[in-house]
Amino acid sequence: MTTRKISTVKFTEKIKTILKTAKTSVTKANEYALNTTEEAITETISVASEWQQVVDKALKGGVKLLANQQNIIFDTLESYKNHFVSGKKRLGKIFA
Repeated sequence: MTTRKISTVKFTEKIKTILKTAKTSVTKANEYALNTTEEAITETISVASEWQQVVDKALKGGVKLLANQQNIIFDTLESYKNHFVSGKKRLGKIFA
């Protein structure tokens, strides 16, 4: 049986070529991943900035609405108080 001898020079060159191709492929994949991540983060920051403005407007409007509702409640309570005080006086005149 004859054995085939492998030339170590050809084998070494093939390994070097494979490693060079692998490095190139990995470098391209890494650059793609970095670029994609950067785009995603930039877009996320942009959208978050827009939503921050919307929330800011909503909160300002909500505070104004809350202040108006609070004023309405206090005005209503004041009118009920006046009503009950005048009602007490009337009942006092009727039953006294």
